[in-house]
Amino acid sequence: MTNNLTSYRAKRDFKKTSEPSGETAVNPSNRRRFVIQKHDATRLHYDLRLEFDGVFKSWAVTKGPSLNPHDKRLAVEVEDHPLDYGDFEGTIPKGQYGGGTVMLWDRGYWEPEGQRSPEEALKKGDFKFVLEGDRLHGSFVLVRMRNDRERSKRTNWLLIKHHDDFSVEEHGEAILEENMTSVASGRSMEQIAGGKGRKPKPFMLKAGQVEADAVWDSKTGLAADQRKTKSGPSAKAKKNKSVVIPEFVAPQLCQTSNRPPSGKNWLHEIKFDGYRIQIRVADGEVTLKTRKNLDWTSRYPEIAEAASGLPDCLIDGEICALDSSGAPDFAALQAALSEKKTNDLVFFAFDILFDGEEDLRPLPLTDRKQRLQAILEDVENATRLRFVEHFETGGDAVLRSACKLSLEGIVSKQADAPYVSGRTETWVKSKCRAGHEVVIGGYATTNGKFRSLLVGVFRGDHFVYLGRVGTGFGAAKLKTLVPKFEAMRTTKSPFTGAGAPKKAKEIVWVKPELVAEIEFAGWTADGLVRQAAFKGLREDKPAMDAKTDEPAPLEDKDAKAPKPSKRAGRLKNAKAEVMGVLISNPDKALWPEAGDGKPVTKEELAQYHEVVGEWLINHIKGRPCSIIRAPDGIGGEQFFQRHAMPGTSNLLELVKVFGDKKPYLQVDRVEGLAAIAQIGGVELHPWNCEPGQPEVPGRLVFDLDPAPDVAFYDVVAAAREMRDRLDELGLVSFCKTTGGKGLHVVTPLKVNKRKPLAWADAKAFAHDVCQAMAQDSPDRYLIKMTKSLRNGRIFLDYLRNDRMATAVAPLSPRARPGATVSMPLTWSQVKAGLDPKRFTIRTVPALLAKTSAWQDYCDGERPLEQAIKRLGKASKAA
Repeated sequence: MTNNLTSYRAKRDFKKTSEPSGETAVNPSNRRRFVIQKHDATRLHYDLRLEFDGVFKSWAVTKGPSLNPHDKRLAVEVEDHPLDYGDFEGTIPKGQYGGGTVMLWDRGYWEPEGQRSPEEALKKGDFKFVLEGDRLHGSFVLVRMRNDRERSKRTNWLLIKHHDDFSVEEHGEAILEENMTSVASGRSMEQIAGGKGRKPKPFMLKAGQVEADAVWDSKTGLAADQRKTKSGPSAKAKKNKSVVIPEFVAPQLCQTSNRPPSGKNWLHEIKFDGYRIQIRVADGEVTLKTRKNLDWTSRYPEIAEAASGLPDCLIDGEICALDSSGAPDFAALQAALSEKKTNDLVFFAFDILFDGEEDLRPLPLTDRKQRLQAILEDVENATRLRFVEHFETGGDAVLRSACKLSLEGIVSKQADAPYVSGRTETWVKSKCRAGHEVVIGGYATTNGKFRSLLVGVFRGDHFVYLGRVGTGFGAAKLKTLVPKFEAMRTTKSPFTGAGAPKKAKEIVWVKPELVAEIEFAGWTADGLVRQAAFKGLREDKPAMDAKTDEPAPLEDKDAKAPKPSKRAGRLKNAKAEVMGVLISNPDKALWPEAGDGKPVTKEELAQYHEVVGEWLINHIKGRPCSIIRAPDGIGGEQFFQRHAMPGTSNLLELVKVFGDKKPYLQVDRVEGLAAIAQIGGVELHPWNCEPGQPEVPGRLVFDLDPAPDVAFYDVVAAAREMRDRLDELGLVSFCKTTGGKGLHVVTPLKVNKRKPLAWADAKAFAHDVCQAMAQDSPDRYLIKMTKSLRNGRIFLDYLRNDRMATAVAPLSPRARPGATVSMPLTWSQVKAGLDPKRFTIRTVPALLAKTSAWQDYCDGERPLEQAIKRLGKASKAA
């Protein structure tokens, strides 16, 4: 790659264009700079320019950068640009090379990444680098493509985001949509084209300037040294004057440590258990954004109103709910958001990034906190916006005090450090996680695989249950542990007392002789360990010596033991814990019965998902998922939820889909199923798209919906006929009950990655298959939804195969009497005598362990394109 400007100058007439010629000397920076210019020329694109060897190496990124590592953006290498191009924003006249409007969309600094030098990496065509910009942060790579044409004048690369703290798994292009103005002038493309608004603040250093005069002031090197020669916050801040407040700054994150750092140069703050929020105030308008740049202003109206009295600023902090003792309570925060009772929430402000148009990030933390405290002192509603005090004493003492107060922990910060986006060593968090010795009484399995330990302690002669330990087990560790558990296997539960776990198919009981050391976050309301992790076996201690430092739950009428504490037993308004998720009102009945006369509780729903979750999750993860909620049980009010709501659990993903501004729910973790049970979510209805690709069909679902007077064996016959028709077209199909009176026939699709089919094609194919089946047997089937026409016939519903259409997930419960489940079936089960009512929340876990249904689902993927061709030929032949 050359780095002269001959090609650049040859393409431009500097008498007609205001672009810099490169004749003006620009001082090199002590850090490598980058700019990204939004360029509306023949077609809209984004120009990435990296300072390199005295010029800007440049690439035209056709669709703009993406934060999703799965997106590979074409980046066409163009001629080197002069360094003073880093300040260019304006309009290139029509008829000139690159004619159109140019905006300074992002700028900052970059550093090479990896073992190779930048020169070697560029030569190899695998160029890794880290950006620290106003909008883009983290690790990227440019990968050179092999040219298809021998004499191609273009060198094409792919710009790809690496997985890190700044990457996202969905909608990586959203950052382009959310940032539509210049980082240098605050203008839109229309204002720039019209010559309106203020001119951009300079970034590049002209001859005679020093770096401290530049807007993008370095945090190290010459500028930092010059700042140290000044005294007082005002003198230090003066150099950072006249910067437009960005719409969002990626937050600084903490390293994790077992204990706080030592030394006098550290400040220690309480770690708040809430939601990280950035408050931006500009011209009286308040915006509240999450650490992932989601706008949550509407979720906290009272805090937004309180912040409206602040001057223009950008403040970092945490929103919390407080318990009766004034300590942050995350469960209370989620409840407040879910119920939209946010009046008592508090924003704890611990840092300020901008004060007016002053960029305070380069300043020491102590100076920033002084400025923050001064601003908050003038706020009228001081109870809603609070300044976070800090301690300068030893961190260990502060942590001990925090733990005694049942707080989450502390964050230690270097007093003289600047604010730097991303995970740094200048912020360190130390958490209060209790350690404990417990005795193993059993373990739970899912489909025969180890899932969690059941543990307890001895109190007198009673072996009291303390809960489950579900993390800390690697594959290598389990190879040594499971044989030891098996050697202690027994047929009866060793636990005693009312809180002991009940006998279940997936639980293996163990003689209570093995002692384990665990760590956990605290105690639930009924005395169980919360978020427990396995650390190892203690072979130096007998089981009777394992003691609790908290009263364990004990409720046994025959037990001669001390009076149980307030944590013992199931208290009113107590909570249960399933997969680390606290279940409030666990005894609330969601179904009156499950075919056995016993109500199905909220806790049982969560436990059902724990058992079947590993199977179920593979059919919903990566897909937007709607849920039917029945918080007061299926006899109460039900509502269909597809979008995220206030208080959404962080175990659920929020994804954006094209054409909808509100994020959709997505369940990618088994634990997320318990979070859905916690909010009374009884049904799961995912999209039928390819995982991670909402615009691409991933499976077809044919819903066979009979009229009330149709016998179920006719539905069975219809399913088998549908299977045969799909088989003739080269597609493999699977069957499941709907949990109601119908059946679903499902066929997985193999996606053409280079040219995937559109939803319209999938829907048209499904329609044609159903139409042919109805035309052949009009007395048995129809494809119109009109209920008055259905008498004696089965509605072949092909409409499930549209972009935003959903179908109930395999193994999802239904909000229907009997707590029925949509059960996957083998085709040998789809026969006369099949009774869908036998598949309930209580019966399915055991049945699932015995069935081979859908085990070869992924092997059944077939391309729909070929089936469409076959169907077309068959139609012509007919």
